[in-house]
Amino acid sequence: MSPIATDQYETLKVDITDNIVTVTLNRPHKKNAMSFKVVSELIALADRISKDKIIRAVILNGAEGTFCAGIDLGDLNHPKNKAFAFWELIKPWQSSFQRVCLAWRDVPVPVIAVLEGYCIGAGLQLALACDVRISHPDCQLSIMEAKWGLVPDMGLTQSAFGVVREDVLKELAMSARVIDANEGKTLGLVSHCSETPLEQAQQLAAEFAERSPDAVLASKRIINAMHQQPATTLYKEKVWQLKMMLGQNRKLALRKAKQASTAFGKRQFR
Repeated sequence: MSPIATDQYETLKVDITDNIVTVTLNRPHKKNAMSFKVVSELIALADRISKDKIIRAVILNGAEGTFCAGIDLGDLNHPKNKAFAFWELIKPWQSSFQRVCLAWRDVPVPVIAVLEGYCIGAGLQLALACDVRISHPDCQLSIMEAKWGLVPDMGLTQSAFGVVREDVLKELAMSARVIDANEGKTLGLVSHCSETPLEQAQQLAAEFAERSPDAVLASKRIINAMHQQPATTLYKEKVWQLKMMLGQNRKLALRKAKQASTAFGKRQFR
């Protein structure tokens, strides 16, 4: 039996059946938005799974029909969290916001994301770090950071490389456009569309579990190695996010989200 505790998380539900871990983001009142507590618990759980040689696969989903509606802006913008957020951006190694996604790319077992409802911003960056994404056709997807005057800074330069074409990624990141899962599959964001995505994920996880765990790990490692990016790309994510947060157009973006007639100022950076 796996030593992973299943009852010690405030924001996650964890179930282990036949050595397959199902992790459910469990903040349905917030459409499973990613709070700082979710970040810390997901990182801790990924670390425990990485050390558990019994686990054969992970299914990552969201409670009550929604995967994740993005970062919890209430948490992000709360004055008590500003110092923590800035430290995460200036420290010389991966930020917690990058680690919460890339940890699932690093775990030594396949990770399947089940997408329903909304998969936006931080949610989509988390999903892209998973090995397979199975989505309900009606799921709404977006790289939404530009709407808030920000830039994707949760490891997108690592997780999306080799998954989504560069031109597609630029268009989605620059426009913050919302698309459905069928378009997402055409563009490469989604692996499979299904009316019953959790059921299909469970079937796929069981199929993975029928293979040698070492062969499955080796396949994940060598294929990930095809698309490795230098650590400097993660540093650039953080530097640009700091610029966005300190810039005047960030404030205007927040205003524009409520008042469409708001005009942006001239570009500050080059």
